[in-house]
Amino acid sequence: MPRPIRQSATDACPGALRLHAAADGPLARVRLPGGLLTGSQLAELSAIAAEWGDGGLELTSRANLQLRALTRANPATLAARLHAAGLLPSSTHEVVRNIAAPPLADEPQRALVRSLDESLCADPALAALPGRFLFAIGRVPLAADLAATPAPDGFAILFAGRDEGLRVEAGRVVEALLAGAHAFLAERGTGGADAEAGEGKAWRLAEITDGPRRIAARVGTALGVPVRPGRSEMSDEPSPSPVGVIEQADGRVAVGAIVPLGRLTGVPAKVLVEAPRLVLTTARGVVLPDLAPEAADGWLAALAAAGLAVEAESRWTGVTACAGRPGCAKSLADVRADALAATRRGDGLPVHWVGCGRGCGSPAGPHVRVEATAGGYVVHGKLVAGDLGDAISAARRP
Repeated sequence: MPRPIRQSATDACPGALRLHAAADGPLARVRLPGGLLTGSQLAELSAIAAEWGDGGLELTSRANLQLRALTRANPATLAARLHAAGLLPSSTHEVVRNIAAPPLADEPQRALVRSLDESLCADPALAALPGRFLFAIGRVPLAADLAATPAPDGFAILFAGRDEGLRVEAGRVVEALLAGAHAFLAERGTGGADAEAGEGKAWRLAEITDGPRRIAARVGTALGVPVRPGRSEMSDEPSPSPVGVIEQADGRVAVGAIVPLGRLTGVPAKVLVEAPRLVLTTARGVVLPDLAPEAADGWLAALAAAGLAVEAESRWTGVTACAGRPGCAKSLADVRADALAATRRGDGLPVHWVGCGRGCGSPAGPHVRVEATAGGYVVHGKLVAGDLGDAISAARRP
């Protein structure tokens, strides 16, 4: 597996306390383990964005939320409001609360997310994890450093996506993931790809030479569990971002929608705050889980009327974008405005628009990259001279 390309020598992932100085003003990233939040929490975030920011909320590729252009925000007051809303449970660990989960995770998996979050925040040593280190409970379409995914004989603990043959029962999942995090911290300075360049310690498990095997061995020893390489029989696949009405295994239903280009403002936000529980997805979508079947049609109509995409055939299916101008000083174009003009209905590969070569927010799997350059947009390495929408549609179906 190729090692990740480091964009900077400094881990400066933004958080709710560590604001990022973006081109449009301070940016706060609020971590939502498992993408979970309540309607009342969304209402408070929307109020903060309206009072102190640019009025919108930005969904990220890890199912978190960002507030942009916080030029009128007092950092201490911002932190106090987030804490009061239950969105900032730890001042020491807030940038390491990176936990992904499937959008339709069942209650046992949600309980594991909550337990992992609480245990992570209670462990002082794990505040040293890099802000990009990612945990996952269940199969997700992200490159998680440590993941616990259901297998026929319990849970498989995956290391940078690799199955090293370590299995634990459900009651030891959190213990195993925390042991993996401690093992990463112990190993991170000994074989990182960045060490040769003198750029500090590894940020991701995949940066450590032979990291999956070495860290799996440490975890197996810590737990007293055998590591048996060659086992690979996970029982499920990563869940797509649900759209429309989806039946849950418990007889209830969920309603899913796409937030076009990951930007939540105005009427859509006002509709969603009425939901008791929300789940953000890594595809910049939103799911309303645990609904009574008779409530589904009403929610579906309300979301559609608010401008959210509730059909799988929507032109926004599989289409995402980085922030672009004016929020990012490195961007060469207003990619969201250009995507709005060029995107049309289609299927095939996902599409991700980026304003520069860094490719922020790019999907982990195969996709069409639409990159802004000084000379125009490049699609799959070729500068587009004709209709951009036509070029993208053709590239989605190679």
